Amino acid sequence: MIIREFDEEQLNIFLNATENELKRAKEPKPGFFIAESPNVIERALDDGYIPEKLLVEESIVDTAVINRILNDYNISVYVASLERMKTIRGFEMTRGALCLMNRRETKPEDTVIEEAKRIAVLEDVMNPTNLGAIFRSAAALGIDGVILTGGCSDPLYRRAARVSMGTVFQVPWAWTEDVLVLLKI
Repeated sequence: MIIREFDEEQLNIFLNATENELKRAKEPKPGFFIAESPNVIERALDDGYIPEKLLVEESIVDTAVINRILNDYNISVYVASLERMKTIRGFEMTRGALCLMNRRETKPEDTVIEEAKRIAVLEDVMNPTNLGAIFRSAAALGIDGVILTGGCSDPLYRRAARVSMGTVFQVPWAWTEDVLVLLKI
């Protein structure tokens, strides 16, 4: 459903929620994340993530990914002019769209390892920009899986997913408690 008249309260989750608040919004179940840009949103949809709410700039309403969401999901799609969108925190980097998406349980590390031939292990990569760039490189190099330690940034954080150009949804990944366990493989 397209909504063109709305107040800032309806966009509160885009404006004020931190990454950690989004992640923990439905504890003990997985919470939400925000996907930025039509490209990242489309890759998340392709990987089976379910959208909850979409904020989009007027000029891209009639694009394939937005039409896909309107046709396949019964969610609110908030549409605004570019001028209004610029008042929303972080919008300048979104390429016209922010989509609140439902997280899901991540794959167990054993599953990612069993299904992969080539694995990248990332230990304590805390910067989301660096993490996103590593995922993009991993996809380009044909890496089949990524294992992350608990000290790594979350691949679904806005900046990590955006910098990865959505490859965090293409390369399977999992968290590990102990990198030393992986050395036994």
